[in-house]
Amino acid sequence: MRNPLLLLLLFAILISCDKATEKKLPRIAIAGLGIESSTFSPALTHKEAFHPKIGDSIFNRYPFMEADSSLRKRAEWVPTLVGKSLPGGTVTREAYESLVGKTLTMLEENMPYDGLFFDIHGAMSVVGLDDPEGDLIKRIREVVGTDVLISTSMDLHGNVSKRLARHSDLITCYRMAPHEDATESRRRAVENLVSRLENGKGKPKYKAWVPVPILLPGEKTSTRVEPGKSLYAQVPEVEQQEGVIDAAIWIGYAWADEPRNHAVVMAIGDDKKQVTEGAEKLANSFWDVRNEFEFVALTKSYEEALELALASDKKPFMISDMGDNPTAGGAGDVTWTLTELLKREEFHKTDGKSLIYASIPGPKLVEEAVKVGVGGKVSAPVGAEIDDRYAPPLMLTGEVTAIKHGDVHAETEVVVKVDNAHVIVTKKRKPYHRKSDFTDLGLTPSETDIIVIKIGYLVPELYNMRGDWVMALTPGGVDQDLERLGHKRIIRPMFPYDPDMERPDLSARLIKASDELD
Repeated sequence: MRNPLLLLLLFAILISCDKATEKKLPRIAIAGLGIESSTFSPALTHKEAFHPKIGDSIFNRYPFMEADSSLRKRAEWVPTLVGKSLPGGTVTREAYESLVGKTLTMLEENMPYDGLFFDIHGAMSVVGLDDPEGDLIKRIREVVGTDVLISTSMDLHGNVSKRLARHSDLITCYRMAPHEDATESRRRAVENLVSRLENGKGKPKYKAWVPVPILLPGEKTSTRVEPGKSLYAQVPEVEQQEGVIDAAIWIGYAWADEPRNHAVVMAIGDDKKQVTEGAEKLANSFWDVRNEFEFVALTKSYEEALELALASDKKPFMISDMGDNPTAGGAGDVTWTLTELLKREEFHKTDGKSLIYASIPGPKLVEEAVKVGVGGKVSAPVGAEIDDRYAPPLMLTGEVTAIKHGDVHAETEVVVKVDNAHVIVTKKRKPYHRKSDFTDLGLTPSETDIIVIKIGYLVPELYNMRGDWVMALTPGGVDQDLERLGHKRIIRPMFPYDPDMERPDLSARLIKASDELD
């Protein structure tokens, strides 16, 4: 007969082992704020634009963090606050402090942590702050401590100040523009974080940071074409070296005027030689091809772009209205292009060209359209409530052909037919990136002659839908003529502002670990 006391003892040991195993799971917080902010736009961004998610709702942002996913099971997760806004103007100090305050409070209430996933964009501008992401991570460190392992995930159009690099232990960014690898990049940041906690290696021994004095817009640095395609192909080659955890190239954000606005290369890992040489290789490769960057598509003045579209029989002929692109930081309500379009008789003749314009905010017209309903007539001003520097509000008169409620950005969308032109008017600004954005409003983009859309380079779905495409150099807060914008605070010399500058010092600066800071 078995000894019951011995059985009880064995059972107690098993329970103890299970509990010990449970305790070994790392405890990881999640936090972050993200936006691209043009300091050349008169728009201001407020708290509600970030649509902040709190607690478990944050997991919905990350497909790789579903409840039954392997990553979810490898740690005890503490999601606090993550807010992501459409690109826009400078963030008000009140909005920033409110969101940061909530984040810090939640972090403090749920301590302690082994790690923190810091999900940001990297191009946020805040009234009175030059380096908001650097400020935010520093304040997070003051709460959670310097021993916590922080893994930072960014857009390649973000800016990496030395302060952000110091307080980040692991750091990475997208490797594709358009950003088809956004989810993959965030997963890499989380995977690196969990792995370093599991294997006990913790903070990498070396972080190499190389500032590269280049400031170019995303429309000139797409990874779809050369030289960006080959440049970014070198990143995984560096990452795969023994002793390297990750490597990244940040193009930086061109439409803000701050000292941190320039390209940066980083590599992190435990092998000093491989980390420094890898970072320097990428930085020198970037510098060597600086003169080869060109716009990713044919780029013309507005007048030339329209003439090309009118002469074409390819449908839809897409024109990027780039200067007021809301996905780069434009106010989204510049009326200059739409005003010029509606002057053209081709869009008013019975046998003329068909046009879709996406889009222009016009809350007054939207209110009128909702009153009269589909089929009714409206006449109300649209646009230029925020950015009226190039053209005043436009009085738009036409027939309402569609009304749609419930969009997370626009709230309400209305289509107004003006002869052959269909103008999408929104209560609040919204980017139009998918075919369904048009078909849900009863529009037929594939059968339309010309689509003019506030965007820079076409995102994949629009790119695949195009008959032809040209990017128009139109005015706005994200004007592609950077010299015309008039940067005053960026560090000089800077390419292309100083085309004859001497070759810069592209040696790696080794950044101290976060727990070694003075």
